Amino acid sequence: MDTINGRYFRGVLGHFPTSVVAITTTDADERPQGLVVGTFMSVSLDPPLVSFLVDGSSRTLPAIRAAGRFCANALAGNQERLSRQMASGTDRFDGVIWKPSPLGNPVLDGIVAWVDCGVEKVVEIGDHFLVVGRVRHLRVESKRTPLLFFRGGYGDYLSTTNLVLDRLVGW
Repeated sequence: MDTINGRYFRGVLGHFPTSVVAITTTDADERPQGLVVGTFMSVSLDPPLVSFLVDGSSRTLPAIRAAGRFCANALAGNQERLSRQMASGTDRFDGVIWKPSPLGNPVLDGIVAWVDCGVEKVVEIGDHFLVVGRVRHLRVESKRTPLLFFRGGYGDYLSTTNLVLDRLVGW
């Protein structure tokens, strides 16, 4: 089998658009903890399961495992700054407005939707961990467009259907 150059691998996969999701929890002292992922997905309808991948070196993963719960926050198109802050590794919640979910996880202000989960399973895969959560609560918070990541940059999603409808209505 040929060895695949890591930089080339990452470059090609950057051509696949991903969602930008802040995964949040609280630590043993009830302080908010979080990270940003581009791998959030639905796994099963029955039972309702979702998952995300997190780098094995993540400092937030131990808090998620210890709490046994997390909340997936779908960031809105205008939340690039928040995404960068949450991905920075320092002062991730400095100035961030949030409220507790039913399970006690941070639900960030201004997001599109959230999914509150108990940890069902954590599986080591390569240099990452797959975290599977059983959905306990979920809600759409706004009609804002979601933040996406594509070719190394941020953008938001606007459906072509919406553009056509807006033109027909005259907006």
